[in-house]
Amino acid sequence: MGATAMLFTVMTWRDYAGTVAPAAATAAVGPRRSSAHVRLILSYGCFGFGYIIPATFLPAMARDVIADPAVFGWAWPIFGAAAFCSALAAGWASTRLTYRALWIAAHFILAFGVAVPVVWSGIGGIALSALCVGGTFMVATMAGMQEARRVAPDNAASLMAAMTAAFAIGQILGPVLVSIVASDPRGMDLTLIAASVVLTLGAMVLIRPEK
Repeated sequence: MGATAMLFTVMTWRDYAGTVAPAAATAAVGPRRSSAHVRLILSYGCFGFGYIIPATFLPAMARDVIADPAVFGWAWPIFGAAAFCSALAAGWASTRLTYRALWIAAHFILAFGVAVPVVWSGIGGIALSALCVGGTFMVATMAGMQEARRVAPDNAASLMAAMTAAFAIGQILGPVLVSIVASDPRGMDLTLIAASVVLTLGAMVLIRPEK
């Protein structure tokens, strides 16, 4: 992946050579936070909470199901391959769907993938979960930031910063919840269900029509 990144850097370098960054605009007081902004922040926080649990604990769940590391170790390669392919597919999909629609779809697919290991505990369920989670988190990240640019064109940086902070809070709360229920035999299932519900709520927040 590092070699691929370097190759694309060399290929695109001349397109940026000699370009001059635009002069910084005079700082201005941003508009008051609107309900549309708040919905984006809340949804991105839900995304952070729902994503971090499977992203962190999928290999552990796979290890609990399959003893052979040559088998359960495939959880991460599937996750990574799905992320790589989704990043390419997202560019194509964004020419046919709005970024908001992409974000909503990513939330629902991610919510489904998070819940799969609860009802399908075998390695097949883990693999499907890795595919759904890995194939959506890059899309949700890209679509969320682009939607912030659309909703707040004059104050996008501030909105993106608030969304990123909400995402970070969600990432902190996810593992904390796992540690609280770790002693319960069904603790991981309960956590995955909670993450799936939160992701679904995050999608519903985005579906609500804008005023």
